[in-house]
Amino acid sequence: MKLVVDTGVFSAALSRRSRPDLEPAIARLVGNQLFVAVQTVAELRYGALVAGWADRRRARLEAAIVAITVLPVTDELLHGVARLRYACRAQGHPLADRVHHADLWIAATAIDAEMPLITADSVFRDVPGLVLA
Repeated sequence: MKLVVDTGVFSAALSRRSRPDLEPAIARLVGNQLFVAVQTVAELRYGALVAGWADRRRARLEAAIVAITVLPVTDELLHGVARLRYACRAQGHPLADRVHHADLWIAATAIDAEMPLITADSVFRDVPGLVLA
């Protein structure tokens, strides 16, 4: 199955620290073809900078990014982001709020790619048109 992986799940799968809250989502990655949104790559790299990761740890992150398919930004995706934010705003869904801008892009990417999103983040519940894995 093809799945778009949310930043939190992708990051936790790379981490050597135990994350019991994310283990069920991480377990569902096995045996599937995985994809990420460009926003996830940006968030991962930003997180590494903020945390002050050493070269070796950043190289491990870059290797993981290279090993996964990053879904491209297309004009249709840009329209999809606008439509999704508008739909979320109309129904009062928090994904329309600026604080969830990155999550909006990830959800719109999954919708545009017609793939389920694997996440443990409750902000993705009840997003119009989004299928969760």
